[in-house]
Amino acid sequence: MTTLLGVPIAVFMGQLTLGLVNGAFYALLSLGLAVIFGLLKIVNFAHGAQYMLGAFAALLSMRYFGTNYWAALVLVPLVIGGLGMLLERFLLRRIAHLDHLYGLLLTFGLALIFEGTLVNFFGVSGARYATPEALQGGLNLGFMFLPTYRAWVLVAALGMCLFTWFMIERTRLGAYLRAGTENAALMQAFGVNVPLLVTLTYGFGVGLAAFAGVLAAPLYPVSPTMGSSLLIVVFAVVVIGGMGSILGAIVTGLAMGVIEGLTKVYYPEAANTVIFLVMILVLLLRPAGLFGKEA
Repeated sequence: MTTLLGVPIAVFMGQLTLGLVNGAFYALLSLGLAVIFGLLKIVNFAHGAQYMLGAFAALLSMRYFGTNYWAALVLVPLVIGGLGMLLERFLLRRIAHLDHLYGLLLTFGLALIFEGTLVNFFGVSGARYATPEALQGGLNLGFMFLPTYRAWVLVAALGMCLFTWFMIERTRLGAYLRAGTENAALMQAFGVNVPLLVTLTYGFGVGLAAFAGVLAAPLYPVSPTMGSSLLIVVFAVVVIGGMGSILGAIVTGLAMGVIEGLTKVYYPEAANTVIFLVMILVLLLRPAGLFGKEA
């Protein structure tokens, strides 16, 4: 039997591929956090709950309105992103002049409210969202059988990550966003509506979380607690990549997914903690993160 680094090549490549799929989720979620923190300096602790709301919105819209997966993939991020814009406009904006800790506490409280409300109505047991018919089946890669839906998740998540990076780093709108957060008074003097840009940016970051939630619905049980268990890992990814770094969130998310997947092959006991061990090491050697800028 052919082996690679002491394990069967089929096992190694299978875990590498699945690690990339998980890493795509980490990248997409940490990207939303990085956008919100990097441009608005808000530590959005409600991000996991907003990811969960995206999955629930897809599930409930299918049950009660017959909305199919493809429509949910477009509509749900818009609806949940709109909810995020309302939160920014009527809650977060009121404490924008205070220390960042107040924003963290407020978003943490919102996460508890969202999660507790859905637990009250639906309980903690997860519900299943059917895989769309067009994405059922799998691909025979020779060394493993890759479900078509997981391949789609990888492509869709990476596509959204690259689109976000391009919009923020390579367009005039992205330049306005970055300039508005650096010197809001100057941008307003030039006629730019900075408060509107801030609201749209927060809504976009929330929409990314909801998009990830829709992608996750056919893979994982849809439950009110699905976001809270993932949020700590995503925060660790953001810290490793550098708080607020768009490129860092994407690259680090994919890398951590691969590292976690390969750890399951060589030392399964450490698979759930390896990301946090990497975070500790990075903080000791480079506190700003791999792609972050020193203060």
